Amino acid sequence: MTVHEKFLALGTHYGKVYLLDVQGNITQKFDVSPVKINQISLDESGEHMGVCSEDGKVQVFGLYSAEEFHEMFDCPIKIVAVHPQFVRSHFKQFVTGGKKLLLYERSWMNRWKPSVLHEGEGNIRNIKWRGHLIAWANNMGVKILDMISKQRITNVPRDDISLRPDMYPCSLCWKDNLTLIIGWGNSVKICSVKERHASEMRDLPNRYVEIVFQFDTEFYVSGLAPLCDQLVILSYVKEISEKTEVECCARPRLDIVQPLPESCEEISSDALTVRGFQENECRDYHLEYSEGESLFYIISPRDVVVAKERDQDDHIDWLLEKKKYEEALMAAEISQKTIKKHKILDIGLAYINHLVEKGEYDLAARKCQKILGKNTELWEFEVYKFKEIGQLKAISRYLPRRDPVLKPLIYEMVLHEFLESDYEGFATLIKEWPGDLYNNTIIVQAVVDHLKKDPQNRTLLQTLAELYTYDQRYGRALEIYLTLRHKDVFQLIHKHNLFSSYLHKLFKRDHHKGQRYHEKQISLYAEYDRPNLLPFLRDSTHCPLEKALEICQQRNFVEETVYLLSRMGNSRSALKMIMEELQDVDKAIEFAKEQDDGELWEDLILYSIDKPPFITGLLNNIGTHVDPILLIHRIKEGMEIPNLRDSLVKILQDYNLQILLREGCKKILVADSLSLLKKMHRTQMKGVLVDEENICESCLSPILPSDASKSFSVVVFHCRHMFHRECLPVSNTVSSVQFCNICSAKHRGPGSAVLEMKK
Repeated sequence: MTVHEKFLALGTHYGKVYLLDVQGNITQKFDVSPVKINQISLDESGEHMGVCSEDGKVQVFGLYSAEEFHEMFDCPIKIVAVHPQFVRSHFKQFVTGGKKLLLYERSWMNRWKPSVLHEGEGNIRNIKWRGHLIAWANNMGVKILDMISKQRITNVPRDDISLRPDMYPCSLCWKDNLTLIIGWGNSVKICSVKERHASEMRDLPNRYVEIVFQFDTEFYVSGLAPLCDQLVILSYVKEISEKTEVECCARPRLDIVQPLPESCEEISSDALTVRGFQENECRDYHLEYSEGESLFYIISPRDVVVAKERDQDDHIDWLLEKKKYEEALMAAEISQKTIKKHKILDIGLAYINHLVEKGEYDLAARKCQKILGKNTELWEFEVYKFKEIGQLKAISRYLPRRDPVLKPLIYEMVLHEFLESDYEGFATLIKEWPGDLYNNTIIVQAVVDHLKKDPQNRTLLQTLAELYTYDQRYGRALEIYLTLRHKDVFQLIHKHNLFSSYLHKLFKRDHHKGQRYHEKQISLYAEYDRPNLLPFLRDSTHCPLEKALEICQQRNFVEETVYLLSRMGNSRSALKMIMEELQDVDKAIEFAKEQDDGELWEDLILYSIDKPPFITGLLNNIGTHVDPILLIHRIKEGMEIPNLRDSLVKILQDYNLQILLREGCKKILVADSLSLLKKMHRTQMKGVLVDEENICESCLSPILPSDASKSFSVVVFHCRHMFHRECLPVSNTVSSVQFCNICSAKHRGPGSAVLEMKK
C-alpha cells in the first residue's frame, strides 16, 4: 500500500489495485495482474501511479488521463518508483527494481528509454525517491543516487548479514529532502545528505552522507516513519510460548522512540492485534504514513490498521475510561480551542454523575457551580435529580443566587426540605439567600404552620422575623424580636427607622408597662424627638423629676423646665423663667391661671408694671381672676399703654358678664336647693325598720325588749342610730328638737329624731 494525502492505494495478492478514501471506502478498482502486486508508487500530485507485480509486469498510468506505459520483464519486479514530479513534462521518469535498477525516461518522441543505474548486488527490494535523490536497498546494503549528477554518493552496508534479505527486508523512509531513515533487522540509522566542500571534491561526488544517529532495537524493524524529531517504528516480535516453550510470533508493536547518538529512548509502545499475526513474518508488515495529517497505516496480509498521533481528545478518552474525571475536565478546559470530539459540559455532567454514584454528594454539588455555570435548565435538572436521591441539602449551599436566578419553586422546594428536618439549616438559608429568590408569603405560612406545633421555638421565631423583614412587615418583625429579647432588634430599628415603634409606642399604649425605661426615655426624647418630650413629662408618673430637670436645663429647654419647676412646686421660678426667657405674657398669664395662686399673680403684676405690652396683656386677661383695680392703681401717671381703651372696655364687659353669670347661677342654685329640700323631706317621712337585730347605741343591748308584752320607748334618728328613751342623754337646749349624739360628736351634721316608738 502507498498513501497520498487525498486517498490510499492498496494492492492485493490477486493482482487488484484499489483506491480508498481515508475512511477505507473503495472509490476505484484496477485489474492489473492475475498475481500479487509487489509495489505501488504515486507522484506528489496523486495523479499518476506506478504498479509492479510478481509476473514481471510494470505499469505507469494516469489516474485522470489516458497516459499509460506497459512493460513486461522476464523476472518478477519487486519495486517501482515514479518521479515525485512526474506530472511535469520534463520529469517523466520512473525506476524499477529487480536484479537491476533501471531508469526509464520518456524521450522527445514519446518513447521510453531505459538505462541501468545499478546491478550485480542481488535483487533490489526497496526504492524511495525524494526530490533529486533515489535511495534503494539490495542484498548488500543501501545506496543513494544523485539524479542531478547521476552519481552514487554513498553505500550504507547492512549490519546483520545472517538475516535473509527477503525475509527481513530493508525499510526506507525520507524524513525530508536530505534525511534518510534506514531500518534493517534490529538496526536503525538516520543519515543526512550534505554538500561536500569544494576543496574536498577532487574526483569525489559533490555530496556525501553522514550517519547522525544509529541504534539497535529490541525487535525486528518492519517499517518506520518520522514523527517530528521522533521515530515511529513498526516491529516484528517473537517470543517464547509459556506453554510449549517454543519461539512463536507475537503481536506486532508500534513504538515511538526518541533517537539519541548511540541509543534511543522509548516514548510509548502499543501491541497491535491483527488477524493471523501468529502466522505472519517480518516481511508481511509494512508501515506507510501521510505527512499532512500525521496518520500512520500498518499493513498486514489481512488488516490495515490506522494509527494517529494522540491528541487531547484521545487523552481525554483515556482519562474518562480510567474514570479520572477531574483530570479529564481540566485537560478539556486547557485545550478547549483544539478539542473536537469532547465538550467541557458533557465531561462535567459525567463527572457529576460519577460523584453521585460514588455517594460524594457534597463534592458533586460543589462541582455544579463550575460545570453548570449560568445554564438554568441544567441547574433545575440537577436539583430535581438531587431531590430524587434525597440530597437536596447537599446542593442547597451551591445554588446560584444572582446571574442566573432559578425558578422560585426550586428555592422553595429546598427550604421546605430543611423546614421539615433541620430548623438551624433553614434559618441559615433564610439569612444567606436574598428574599426575592422565593415566594415569601408561601414560606411565611409554612413557618407559621410549624410554629403551631412548637410555638416557643426560638429558631423558627427568629427566622419568621427575618422573613417579615424581607416582606417589609417591620412591625411584625419588631414584635418577635422584642419577645425574644434579641439583640438584632436595635439593628432593625436603625436600619428601617422604626423609632416610632419603640418605647414611644409602648408608652402611648400603657403609661406604666415600660416605667423602668422612663428615665432613659427622657434623654432619648431630648436627643431625638423633643416635640414628644413635654407630653411625656406631663403623662409619666414614673420619671425622676430631678433627672429630667437636669437634662432640660443642660439643653436650655425652657418650656420643659417651666413645667418641671411647676410640678416640683417651684411655681415662682417657673413664672420668672417664662417672663425672662420667653418674654411671653400670654404664656405667663396662662401659667398663672393654671396654678390659681394669688402670689403668682402679684409677681406677674410686679414684673409687668413697667412694660406697657405686658400691661395690655394683663388687662385683657386678668379680669376674671384678679381684681383689675390692683393693676390699674399701680400704673404710673403718663405711661402710654397700647390699646388701653379696648382693654378697659373688655374689663367692663368681663365684669358685666360675671355679674350676669352670678345671677344666673343664683337662680339655678335656689331652684336646685328647693328641689333637693323637697326630696329630703319625702325621704325623711318614710318609715324605718326596727327589728331584733338593732341595738341601742348607748347601752348596746337589743333595741326591742325580749318580752313584747312589756312597755318600751325607742328613739330613732334619721341617721339610723337608735336609742332607748331612758338611755338618751337629756338635752341642755331649750329647743324640743333632739340630735344624735354620735353624729354630732363626729360633726356629721344634725341628726334629728324621726320617730319615737312607745308601747
